[in-house]
Amino acid sequence: MAWDYFNRKSKIKSYMTAGVFTALGVLLDQWTKWLAVSHLKGQKPIILIDRVFQFCYLENKGAAFGLFQNQQLIFLINTALILTAVVYLYGRILGDKRYLPLRICGICICAGAIGNMIDRIRLGYVVDFFYFNLIDFPIFNVADIYVTCAVFALAALILWYYKEEDFERILHRRK
Repeated sequence: MAWDYFNRKSKIKSYMTAGVFTALGVLLDQWTKWLAVSHLKGQKPIILIDRVFQFCYLENKGAAFGLFQNQQLIFLINTALILTAVVYLYGRILGDKRYLPLRICGICICAGAIGNMIDRIRLGYVVDFFYFNLIDFPIFNVADIYVTCAVFALAALILWYYKEEDFERILHRRK
């Protein structure tokens, strides 16, 4: 009985911590987008490194590379499904320090998804402003950085750090 109480209390603390860090990530994303709207909208791009990197305002109604233009409902449904899956899996991750990288990836994915979802609901598009013109990479924002870095880190963790037994422990809660 005491063990269940400790686990429940620990899980609540873990979710609260994740919520705080997710909220901080969303606030940073929204603040940078506010800066982009305030200083870049209707202006010429701000070139930081000539022919390499610039700040360039874009109202993105689709996904990367211009895919799925004006499909806001699809984006919102996908975001809700991703958030549900991440929150569920976050709760399954054991509290060991070994699994902290997975928790951080979950927090970053949630912060990025929520940051862009706020734009889609509030504005009908996502504010993007980072542009690597050296490689003509799609214009992106802080939320995109969170999600992209978290997904690459997650892939690396799955491929090279965690073993099958680790995932068995998470999915089946075996000690």
